Amino acid sequence: MPALIKLYIRNVLLGFAIAAAFVGMLLWFDVMNLWSLVSNSEVGLIAVFILWFMNGIVFAGVQFGFAIMSMAEDQNGPRGGTPIAHELKPVRVRAEAAPQGAKRQLHRK
Repeated sequence: MPALIKLYIRNVLLGFAIAAAFVGMLLWFDVMNLWSLVSNSEVGLIAVFILWFMNGIVFAGVQFGFAIMSMAEDQNGPRGGTPIAHELKPVRVRAEAAPQGAKRQLHRK
């Protein structure tokens, strides 16, 4: 099996395990009376399964994305390339003040 497929399966399983822990904590701490609602309903197990499955999809995607993006870290630093600005040089600009008492005119089109 290719290494990328193994990486994907491993991270998806980890994401679903994190989702199981997350849903378990939601039920354990009875967030917004979720445990009471689930335990007193006929379809409570289906609701918990759907909550776990949907969170598992999200956490698996995030986990796999994190794993892929963390592979791109290069310990050698930047390779150079073309800088955005080659060099900055100061430019002298002449500024003159208007004579005192002169009104400022607005140029309108």
